[in-house]
Amino acid sequence: MSPSPVAGSGATAPLNASRVAYPAAGAHRPPQIPGSKPAEALQLSDMIIAGLMVLAVITTFTVSPAMLTNWKIHYLTTGGNFYEKFHPATYFAFLAFCLLLIRNSDPIGEINRVFSEAKLVLVYLFCWLALLVQMLVLERPFTVIIDTFLLPVLLCLVIWRLSPLHRKLLVWGLHLTILLNVILGYYEYFSGQRLTALSLGGDMVVMGEWRSSALLGHPLTAAGLVGAYVLALILRPALCPPVVLRLPLIAFCLGSLMVFGGRTALVTVLLVIGSFAALEIFRILRGGRTSLPVVIVAICLLFVAVAGVFAALDLGIFDKMLLRFSSDKGSTLARYATFDLLSHFDWRELVLGPNPARANALQTQWGLKYGIEDFWISCIVQFGIIHTVLLTIGLVGLFAEILQRASGAAWAIILLIVVIAASSVSFSSKNIQLAQFVLLITLLLPRERRIVTSTGVRSHGRHRTIPVYP
Repeated sequence: MSPSPVAGSGATAPLNASRVAYPAAGAHRPPQIPGSKPAEALQLSDMIIAGLMVLAVITTFTVSPAMLTNWKIHYLTTGGNFYEKFHPATYFAFLAFCLLLIRNSDPIGEINRVFSEAKLVLVYLFCWLALLVQMLVLERPFTVIIDTFLLPVLLCLVIWRLSPLHRKLLVWGLHLTILLNVILGYYEYFSGQRLTALSLGGDMVVMGEWRSSALLGHPLTAAGLVGAYVLALILRPALCPPVVLRLPLIAFCLGSLMVFGGRTALVTVLLVIGSFAALEIFRILRGGRTSLPVVIVAICLLFVAVAGVFAALDLGIFDKMLLRFSSDKGSTLARYATFDLLSHFDWRELVLGPNPARANALQTQWGLKYGIEDFWISCIVQFGIIHTVLLTIGLVGLFAEILQRASGAAWAIILLIVVIAASSVSFSSKNIQLAQFVLLITLLLPRERRIVTSTGVRSHGRHRTIPVYP
């Protein structure tokens, strides 16, 4: 005789319910990917990766090529060992990237996941690889393009895979190092003492230079980075929400541009700020809403800023910077000489790149021994037109990928980068300036996450979805 359904359900239901609600310890474990590490090991590896990236950020904004030269490290100078030719940030970023690949014991799968979500980076790496092959074939020093063009990609690929908590550590490190450089810039300007001797071209030391460089190595580098930081603070108020703290911080950093003496960065930043201010005023005049306290505070701060500028001019604090606009010490003539330099190469040299010894001799003859103050012309002189075009295409792809993960304010930083590249040596020489700008955009101007409401309406969404990994 079969048991009744009622009896069977009454006998078995409590037991089954208890098994579901209170499973025995170790009886039910979540499925794991074959070859994956336990959660504890992954957490430890993530902490190590984050620590290496914090070191990379700190060294990027505090250890300059001039400082390495001052420490008798053959980073820019001739001679020395092979390992001296790479910046410390490159070592930290490379170790973090390698650990990122092996943390799940599946490096091939991790590489596939990394680049499947950043396809435009593959375009940049292909262009970079073509440039590397050219330098190896022509037996030129290839370490120039490691720190200058490969380090930014490594930093991006690792930062995009970090959790928000670990990324916040990097943001704090960037804030502290930038503000430290601003404070040291004021100290160098008013005290007349330099922390690191200003060197150009390795062994050449510039004496009597009033422009501050702080820990960033060169006044123009410092001015460009601080200018980008000012734009980030203005265009993304979430970086420093309290208005009482943000406005003095912006004024403090903006005033340091006069100390660092970067005319291009200063004018560009002021034009961008003026354009956004004019657009905001036009919006209000057309009937846009704004709170009365904000208007009152803005008017008061405007009068305070104007009074402060006139007081500084009367005291002669920034007279040296103002003289830079009336007497540029031959910078304009050097830019004209840059275009004349190209006329001394034949078509084969322009297409494939001239002999380095001949290019250096012509630069010295035309008074350009400190560098060609235009990124694209300098690349043509070094690598030729073909690889300059390839490198430009690669940079466009890299920044397009970065902008997909950044807020709209990043376009102002891109404009500043283009202006600096067209008016100074910038990324055409061996340095980490491109990596510094990439860190500023990636860490300070991330794209806001999409918020899906109960009605299914998405806000803050105008680009393709970028996954965020814990």
